[in-house]
Amino acid sequence: MKHLATITLTAGAVLLASAAVAQDKVDGLPKTQIQVAGALSNLTLYQNFEQPFWTKTVPELSNGQVTATIKGFNEMGLKGPEMLRLMSQGVIPVGTSTLAYFASDNPINEAIDLAGLAPTAAIAKQVTDAFQPVYEAFYDKQNIKVLGFSSYPAQVLFCNGAMNGLADLKGKKVRTSSRTQAEFVEAFGGSSVTLPFGEVVPALQNGVVNCAITGSMSGYSAKWYEVSTHLYALPINWNQQIHAANKAFWNKLDPKVQDFLQKNLNVMFEKIWTDAAAETQQGYDCNTGAAECKQAVKGKMTLVQPSEADQALLKKVLSETIVPKWAARCSAQCVTDFNDTVGKIVGVTASK
Repeated sequence: MKHLATITLTAGAVLLASAAVAQDKVDGLPKTQIQVAGALSNLTLYQNFEQPFWTKTVPELSNGQVTATIKGFNEMGLKGPEMLRLMSQGVIPVGTSTLAYFASDNPINEAIDLAGLAPTAAIAKQVTDAFQPVYEAFYDKQNIKVLGFSSYPAQVLFCNGAMNGLADLKGKKVRTSSRTQAEFVEAFGGSSVTLPFGEVVPALQNGVVNCAITGSMSGYSAKWYEVSTHLYALPINWNQQIHAANKAFWNKLDPKVQDFLQKNLNVMFEKIWTDAAAETQQGYDCNTGAAECKQAVKGKMTLVQPSEADQALLKKVLSETIVPKWAARCSAQCVTDFNDTVGKIVGVTASK
């Protein structure tokens, strides 16, 4: 997919520009120690970015004055949906979690990742950046300081059986992991099935489900290519991550430390967004056995590119079904904020 390569290069240029500004050593910072609950420790966002940022980058750039310990929230015995509550209470000083985990707490948390909203990483980031001030104000009232957002690779469809377009979802049983994904599948005549990630392989193998949605590279790592035949290259969701701190904890930090951390966190976020686009493509390549795959084992799935007709159909369903259902459960102010930011970017208007 050429557009993903273009996105990666563009984001890389932004990254290099921001890195030159932010990633210099800073002298004279007061001695500071921080405890961080990171994202899922078995995924690359944590392994390649969060963990080295807090354990290597921060100490190095602060000349050893600012140090941190970090564990993935799963290593701490947490499931994810309790993260913001624990940050609000001050139990967790700094943490990361998937924004979609909090959709049931308040539908505002779905606003930037409604199914089908952002067909590219570039649009997903643009939407996220535009809505960030809304989240900052919303979470400030809950004693949470929003530090920024990053993203996992695209969530896409793996199917065991022919899947040549969105119309083929009709009658299919599809494993989904969020309310908006379920509404997406049902809008095209499929039925949504809730299954833990670890149970998807036998479910695909035995026909309990016909398709399942996950990250393109997550599916590869779990060997879904062994039990699926078709990979539909349409990003359904991005699973943006919210990085935040307990507001009281953050406010007690020296302003120079706050500035140091925020500038360098912004650089990390850019790197993660760049990687999300690249890893999405790598997932396509490795599941289908393309020469560009950098992994030793290659799948043999068929990669299906969405047609122009499918893209138009997606826009129609987004406008007529997915966004209206979300707007019905979100507040009037939430809908207004969406229209003033996200809606203008993707060309969709929500109404209450």
